[in-house]
Amino acid sequence: MMDFKPLTYAMLAGSLASSLWAAPAPDAVDFNREIRPILSGKCFLCHGPDGDERKGGRKDSGGLRLDTEEGARIDLGGYAAVVPGDSAKSELYLRITTDDEDEVMPPPKHGKPLEAREVALLQRWISEGGKYAKHWAYQKPVRPAVPELKSGFVLQNPIDHFVATRLQAEGLAQAPEADRRTLARRVALDLTGLPPTLEEADAYAADTRPDAHARYVDAMLAKPAFGEHWARMWLDLARYADSAGYADDPERTIWAFRDYVIRSLNENKPFDKFTLEQLAGDLLEKPTEEQLVATAFHRNTQTNNEGGTDDEEFRNVAIVDRVNTTMAVWMGTTMACAQCHTHKYDPITQQEYFSVFAILNNTEDADRGNEAPVFSMFTEQQLKDKTELEKMVPELEARLKQDPKAAIPADIAALMAKPEKKRSDADR
Repeated sequence: MMDFKPLTYAMLAGSLASSLWAAPAPDAVDFNREIRPILSGKCFLCHGPDGDERKGGRKDSGGLRLDTEEGARIDLGGYAAVVPGDSAKSELYLRITTDDEDEVMPPPKHGKPLEAREVALLQRWISEGGKYAKHWAYQKPVRPAVPELKSGFVLQNPIDHFVATRLQAEGLAQAPEADRRTLARRVALDLTGLPPTLEEADAYAADTRPDAHARYVDAMLAKPAFGEHWARMWLDLARYADSAGYADDPERTIWAFRDYVIRSLNENKPFDKFTLEQLAGDLLEKPTEEQLVATAFHRNTQTNNEGGTDDEEFRNVAIVDRVNTTMAVWMGTTMACAQCHTHKYDPITQQEYFSVFAILNNTEDADRGNEAPVFSMFTEQQLKDKTELEKMVPELEARLKQDPKAAIPADIAALMAKPEKKRSDADR
């Protein structure tokens, strides 16, 4: 389970660290950083995940694969693409260094040859054992050990250790801490998108308690502006808009979803619950109004109401958008390529793509002249009036039974005739 506010604060602090900290380059070749880009750029098109396009090797083994360690090691008829520790016996190295135009890889007709730097990297990698590593996106995150530093740096949290280690490696000194009012401004802008008030900045500058900074951060996190500011990032991922896209781009009324995201952030809703509600809130046993509103995440697709369009075409376009958006937002990976063929650079098959498509293809909505089905929302006043009217129903029914021609009491008539108050932008 993951809470938003600790995650957000860690992201803010980590953004500085990530720009300064990178582990010093090790002596051994790094597969993900140095080898994978070469193989994916020059080899995977013909020797990658797509079995329909794969070439070379024994057909009974599915052809030559260089995207997996097993594929690179497999016996291809007396030889292997990668023989760990021996580049001279590795077919991969022999093929990228030969001057025979019929044998050299990649074939001249398929693009530029490998650069001398790339050839040298591949040779080093094979000589060091030719070990593969999963792409970082497919590995479980592991918290690294905090580097130990002897002295010379002011260290207030684990991130400082990583930044200072890099500074030390580069022979750089630590910058002095910014003044308190500057820190107050930075924190407020990061967390709320707004500068602090003069009173807030002054109070923080004058606060000498050991936990003054933590208290100030908590105060910024407690502001409604925190959810309003950070909701923008999620709403961009959810492709939120107040219009429907396409053609004349008509108005779309979906502000309740925006409010749901803001409220979830300000309530520090656990991320797993936030996820469940948006992807399947309507499938819960007894969904609340909020959980039904949350499912609007996938109602943010564009809809085309222009005359002459094919409804089924645009319904499928919407499902494709939902598949791609779900994978991009929650898995951090692109899936669009597998719509047309097995992904050539990621381990995603076309069958897997349409398995996800099938899940999202079980919805009531379609590309119509309106955005049905819709979920009606009431303002607080409307809900109060509705409740009062519902309480009056039994009394009215009893009166009508006694006298069908009885007039509606003036007080009830006045309530029923009350003009509906539209929500203004300020109300929203």
